[in-house]
Amino acid sequence: MSAKVLVDTNILVYAYDSANPRKQQVSIEILDRLAFSRTGALTVQVLAEFVVAVTRKIAEPLDFDAVQKSVEHYLRSWIVFDLTGMIVLEAVRGVREHKFSYWDAQIWAAARLNQLSLVLSEDFSSGTTIEGVTFVNPFVPGWQVSELP
Repeated sequence: MSAKVLVDTNILVYAYDSANPRKQQVSIEILDRLAFSRTGALTVQVLAEFVVAVTRKIAEPLDFDAVQKSVEHYLRSWIVFDLTGMIVLEAVRGVREHKFSYWDAQIWAAARLNQLSLVLSEDFSSGTTIEGVTFVNPFVPGWQVSELP
C-alpha cells in the first residue's frame, strides 16, 4: 500500500510521553495501525522536531541512544518524505494565502505535494480541508482510530 496519512510531530511525541496517558494510548494505537497497514508517512521535519521534543520537552526525556533507535526504526519502517525546494515554496504560499505558521505550512505543503489527503495533528482546526488536505485532531472526543484509511 502507499502512504495516505501524514503524521505530525505531536502524535509521535505523545506516544513517548506518559504525562498524558489518554493521548499516549491514542498515539500508540494510531502509530501501530498506520505502521501495520503501511499507510502512514512522516517528514524529515517531523523526525527532527520529534528528537528535540522527546529529549527536552517531555516530563521524562529520552536519552539520545533511545531517540536514535526510534528514529532509525521510523526511517526503516515508514515512508519518510524529504524536505525539498518545492515544499519550501509551497509552504511560503501556505503562509501567504492560508495564514499558516511557517512550520505548519511546511507540514501542509509536504502532504499536498506528496498527494496525502489526511494530516493527523492537534495543531490545526480539526475537520478543516485546505486544497485537498484534511486535518484531523485524533484527540477530539469521539474520534476513533478505526476512522483511519
